Amino acid sequence: MSQATRILLALVAGLVLGIAVAHWSTTGALAATAFTQPIGSAWLHGLQMVIVPLIVGLLVTGVGATADAARAGRIAGRAIVAITIVLWSTTIMSAVLTPLLLDLWPLPTAWSTALRAALTQAPPMGAAPTMGTFFETVVPTNVLAAAAGDAFLPLTVFALVFAFAITRLAPVPRQLLTGFFQAIVDAMLVIIGWILKLAPIGIFALAYGVGARTGAAAFGALAHYIIIVSSIGIVVLIAAYPLAVLAGRVRLGAFVRAAGPAQAVAISTQSSLASLPAMLKGSEALGAPPTTAGIVLPIAVAIFRATSPAMNLAVALYVARWLGVPIGPGALAAGVATAAITTMGSVSLPGTISYFASVAPVAIAMGVPIEALGLLVAVETIPDLFRTVGNVTMDIAVTTFVARLDRAKERPA
Repeated sequence: MSQATRILLALVAGLVLGIAVAHWSTTGALAATAFTQPIGSAWLHGLQMVIVPLIVGLLVTGVGATADAARAGRIAGRAIVAITIVLWSTTIMSAVLTPLLLDLWPLPTAWSTALRAALTQAPPMGAAPTMGTFFETVVPTNVLAAAAGDAFLPLTVFALVFAFAITRLAPVPRQLLTGFFQAIVDAMLVIIGWILKLAPIGIFALAYGVGARTGAAAFGALAHYIIIVSSIGIVVLIAAYPLAVLAGRVRLGAFVRAAGPAQAVAISTQSSLASLPAMLKGSEALGAPPTTAGIVLPIAVAIFRATSPAMNLAVALYVARWLGVPIGPGALAAGVATAAITTMGSVSLPGTISYFASVAPVAIAMGVPIEALGLLVAVETIPDLFRTVGNVTMDIAVTTFVARLDRAKERPA
């Protein structure tokens, strides 16, 4: 049995047991949460304690990998510029579309109220910034204070600037610092692996409390969450087609046929890396030279998560709406910036680890409690399908665009 299956079964078992015990004795069910809630909270705190060093380490190593790729030549540089534009564009799209979807199809009030009561045992991770405080605090005056206070956007900005500064050093100190932060990342991943082995216990404990307090509303809310967040991934997936047609100048039918095999591999494996051979073949079928596809696609697989910032922001916005946390312009700007920047740190991470490493900073930057993430990670398998297929499709679309630019540059004036 896979870890994802165990986590999902723990979620269902906890919810069902909580609902059953509450049906038999509401008082007894709620009394039991005095024992289950601390267990679930301790598991969440274990994940939370590694977020700061993991994100800083991932940003430093991710920016280093991006800079090394950019130094590889003209094609790599164009690919990185195109990737950056797509990432910021899809993140801004999510900031507009997610609240609109939640307005058009809101979570039923009764469910929302019950879940809010069940999931607001912990205070918000930080104060939601206004637009004024966003600009005042985006550059930290004290990095250690920002880390200690869960001020993730200022910390992310510092880590990003620090990472770019490292890329300007001489080779020996650059490799020394990059290796140091890579070692930190590796150590944090080992710790997260240990914590995730306990995930079924932690999620069962959290789910029991939610089931005891909310009843069957929890199942409906999880289904609603899956549809809303997956919809954002589907929009990013669909956007790859006009990008390929308009920017890459390929026919729509040809792109559909070329992307199909890679999408099939992505669905079956939920891995962009496993889809790389099919992506290379599809890109070459669309006219991308092997030299271009052989540079762009490995870079895209390593540092490009087209759906990640948009869907990560959608998760944070969904939880905010779920728990009644108001999101003003400042908090939204903080979420957009954090989501777009930290996506460079999600390099080759397993889905469960990537979920916490990329969603938690966005939620914390917006002042949204992360307690709900302990439940939502159990149903991430379905949205993750759309994440992977969207990433693979957008990788091929960007490759066609970069290939067209390269051909245009090579034509004689």
